[in-house]
Amino acid sequence: MSFDRPLVEAIVASSDKKRFALSPDGQRIRANQGHSVEIVLGLPPSVPPDVLYHGTATRFLESIYASGLHAGSRQHVHLSVSPEVARQVGSRHGKPVVLVVDARKMAAAGSVFHIADNGVWLTDSVPAIYLSELAENAHAGMENESGVN
Repeated sequence: MSFDRPLVEAIVASSDKKRFALSPDGQRIRANQGHSVEIVLGLPPSVPPDVLYHGTATRFLESIYASGLHAGSRQHVHLSVSPEVARQVGSRHGKPVVLVVDARKMAAAGSVFHIADNGVWLTDSVPAIYLSELAENAHAGMENESGVN
């Protein structure tokens, strides 16, 4: 299979989540975030909004409340400015739940945040003390099996 420039540009432009970006000179393509191998993205630290959101499945809540959010096989924890986007992400892993991240307090305590080219917020980890469940979870029929609310 061969790739020409118009095809690569079409792939970048049509990615529904804006997962890819072209280099400034247009000669290379890369993922905006989600790397499972160490990549230096060169993103400057950014001041986050007061609140960010993380979507997950209810089956992971007990572990998350015990040890926080960690990047796992990725380089960063991915956060959203939108609870709706977070809910969509969580639904890929099972019964979704949206966690609220107190990004303002995290940043004040020294946590560093970056924003990817597609608007996804990135940080190394989120300690459990900065997490709570979105109040709308119960109203959206998303009561969790773990009993954590």
